[in-house]
Amino acid sequence: MVSTEPLINDVSDTARWAAAYRAIESSRKDALICDPFADRMAGPSGYEIINAAPKKVRSGLGVIVRTKIIDDLIQDSLARGCTRVLNLAAGLDTRPYRLDLPAELTWIEADLPRLLTEKEQLLADETPKCRLERHQVDLSDGATMRSFLDSAVVDPAHTLVIAEGLIQYLEDEQVNELAAALRAANVAWWIVDVMNTTMQTGMEKSYGTMFENAPFRFVSDDPIAYLEERGWAATDVESVYTTARRAGRLPLKMRLLAPLLEPDPRNTAGRPWAGVLRLSPS
Repeated sequence: MVSTEPLINDVSDTARWAAAYRAIESSRKDALICDPFADRMAGPSGYEIINAAPKKVRSGLGVIVRTKIIDDLIQDSLARGCTRVLNLAAGLDTRPYRLDLPAELTWIEADLPRLLTEKEQLLADETPKCRLERHQVDLSDGATMRSFLDSAVVDPAHTLVIAEGLIQYLEDEQVNELAAALRAANVAWWIVDVMNTTMQTGMEKSYGTMFENAPFRFVSDDPIAYLEERGWAATDVESVYTTARRAGRLPLKMRLLAPLLEPDPRNTAGRPWAGVLRLSPS
């Protein structure tokens, strides 16, 4: 009998989905990233989610390129003096174990108890490359999120905050609260992935009801302007499409669509755009 249970019950399950893509990518000869822990993070359900998706969106290239961009921005931030990283909604991310990090770096992961407990069990026999802390935090609750930041941001001038795969699942008010709280904390850098309304709508249509239990909530025609209006300056704007093209990972059809898929990120004119921003207080 075919199970009728949904593969994605909440946002936490998308962490397994992303981990499966990292594992598949890591097995390629031309891999953009190497994550030797991703397969155990994904578990069977991560691959089941991929296989259940429509074929046209099954490659996962966007997830991999986003990961690569953030990896590179982290390393650049370290070169600029970062000594403390706060990874919000860390999920099943394994960067403290797989990246080349200084031993004296403090890396703090924040996420829901179930995911962090699961990750601790899966990585119990592994040693992180740096000082690693985990905090069980519901980042969708504004008061809880602000309280966590008050205790975690002890050296703002050298602190990098990562929010990968987070704000899309928050309400507009929650994104506003997060941007305001990080601005008040005056952290040096904030890395966040974003997409415009056109890209989001296209993804929702492509995946159908697959993610109905983990729907996108935050939407903006110009997410860069949205965050800059809240006291941030986008010092780095990295397009997922452009990065994939430069890496030689796009199929011919997508390369031919460059005029449509490679718009000015600050003036997309309704064309789809997704990317990663590194922001600093303005």
